[in-house]
Amino acid sequence: MKLEYAYSGAARHRRLTIEGMLWSDPENEPPKELRDAQEMLRRLGVLMALAMVLAMIVIGLG
Repeated sequence: MKLEYAYSGAARHRRLTIEGMLWSDPENEPPKELRDAQEMLRRLGVLMALAMVLAMIVIGLG
C-alpha cells in the first residue's frame, strides 16, 4: 500500500544561507552564567562519583 502525500504545487522558497546557517541566526553559544553553572555541575558530578566509590570502599572494609 503506497502512502499519498498532499502536494500544493507551490515552489519552495530558498533563503540566503552560508553553509546551512541563516544570516539572522543568533550565535549558538549559551550565556556565561549558564556555562559557569554547567562547569560547576560537571565538577559536582565527578566529586559525587568519587565520594560514592570511597563510601563503597569504607562500607566494604567495615
